Amino acid sequence: MKKPTYDVIIIGGGQAGIPLAHALAEAKMKVALIERSHLGGSCVNFGCTPTKAVIASARLAHLARRAKEFGIRIPTVEVDFPAVLKRAKSIALESRTSLEEGMEKTANPKLIRGQAQIVGKDETDKFFRVQIGEEVLTTEQIILNTGTRSLIPPIDGINEVKIIDAGNWLEMNELPEHIAMLGGSYIGLEMAQFYRRMGSRVTVIETNERIAHREDEDVSALLQNILEGEKIEFRLNAKVTRVKQQKGGKIVLTFGDSDDTKTLSVSHLFIAVGRKPNTDNLGLESIGVKIDEHGIVKVDERLATDVEGIWAAGDIRGGFQFTHTAWDDYRIIESQMIGDKSRTTKRIVPYAMFTDPELGRVGMTESEAHKTGKKIKVSCYEMKSNGKSREIGEPVGFIKVIIDAKTEKIVGAAIVASEGAEMVHEYVDLMNADVPFTVLRDSVHIHPTLAEAVQSAVKPL
Repeated sequence: MKKPTYDVIIIGGGQAGIPLAHALAEAKMKVALIERSHLGGSCVNFGCTPTKAVIASARLAHLARRAKEFGIRIPTVEVDFPAVLKRAKSIALESRTSLEEGMEKTANPKLIRGQAQIVGKDETDKFFRVQIGEEVLTTEQIILNTGTRSLIPPIDGINEVKIIDAGNWLEMNELPEHIAMLGGSYIGLEMAQFYRRMGSRVTVIETNERIAHREDEDVSALLQNILEGEKIEFRLNAKVTRVKQQKGGKIVLTFGDSDDTKTLSVSHLFIAVGRKPNTDNLGLESIGVKIDEHGIVKVDERLATDVEGIWAAGDIRGGFQFTHTAWDDYRIIESQMIGDKSRTTKRIVPYAMFTDPELGRVGMTESEAHKTGKKIKVSCYEMKSNGKSREIGEPVGFIKVIIDAKTEKIVGAAIVASEGAEMVHEYVDLMNADVPFTVLRDSVHIHPTLAEAVQSAVKPL
């Protein structure tokens, strides 16, 4: 009987693809991983890793400007913008090099460089056929892990303007004089604060009535208040209808319609309105894999498509688009292919917005919880009441916990605070353990710590 070239072909070396390739190879399967660009996906190359590196530099500059509050004199604070980006690039390169060395040293899994395209299924052997250049490989199973790219909205003139987005920002060594951030959600707000702390004038443009509109109103309001305190400007409920680059390099944004037109002139434009799945040139139609109108691959809770033998992991499978969910996707597919099949997408997913202070979130918002019709209890705790937050000069923020009144279990939490992305994990662990909030309330926490606030937030309940 004829054998396929590989038992499994993984298309895309992102946060799910790489560990899955190693796991399947260790299970004695012959595996190929095809990557057209850099290993590590968006996180390593231009997302999580470098953005958090530059955010750390921005925070240091911000603290230096606040030094007088701590009794320290720092006469001037000078930002070397290219050096900030260079540091971030070096950290990203270190991470990427580590991944590449791990893949290139092995014969199984086999790393293949190039653009993969599925070109149908062999009628005789029923193997899927994948083409890279002139070579055609066959396989019994394919795992799609091709990630996403920045979504560029259909604005008049956008194709004639030099824009910055999540994919190319790291190569822009010039500090913007005035940057417009199109999009007031997670990427937009993180990068807005970064550029502002570097010294740019920043205007955030959001089509909704408030920033971070998927969060509760009190969270959105606090975040906007914090950012406005750093002199970030906002234009809300605003739709850009046209952009034009002038001869001198300035970019003019036009808002509204012909009856009510306003303009804004900026030096740079950053697009942060969403992500587009990299599924349009894969040849999925050749084997009948369905995608929706946005390019998302349709999968079930096992991450299997409706074509047997085809799986999808990472951002292209819809739902939460985070590095940690992509990594957990690897564990789901591993469980389904070579494990006990117990892992599925029925999981508790926390996330964060790495503004300063951070937003740590898990479960339902208060608004979502009320819509369930269940009786809930909500407790809010101001971080200014926490000793450690005052001692480190970070008293801004609050914690909100949502409890199911019947079961006394946590169904959601939001923390806007210094280290909010770290603290929220206490609630995440309680939710995964499926225990009542009283476990946290009745425990002993170290004093003085920010984690005490996590406990203090549930004491009144």
